[in-house]
Amino acid sequence: QVQLVESGGGLVHPGGSLRLSCAASGTISSINVMGWYRQAPGKSRELVATITRSGSTNYADSVKGRFTISRDNAKNTVYLQMDSLKPEDTGVYYCNADNVLSGSRWDDYRGRGTQVTVSS
Repeated sequence: QVQLVESGGGLVHPGGSLRLSCAASGTISSINVMGWYRQAPGKSRELVATITRSGSTNYADSVKGRFTISRDNAKNTVYLQMDSLKPEDTGVYYCNADNVLSGSRWDDYRGRGTQVTVSS
């Protein structure tokens, strides 16, 4: 059984910073893509950023230049450094792990989410 656990959310003022972490645990041989998605109240879930095992990254236009995604393959952990936060960044941030090899199975997994609130 693979589990993803996010941490690092909270309340921050506009212009502030937060660092999210997501650790994958269980019997894991490989994780292809790890990423972050978010969902604001009343809106659908949207991509924030993804990173492949080799380190290739992809960002939503709305966070380019402000957010940085990184990962530690040895720890099966992905991070999201969020700087210059704006009120519109408010939402629940979910960690995703795609194409996870656990035993002989390939599956995708999602964490339960962590709340990020940007408000003065």
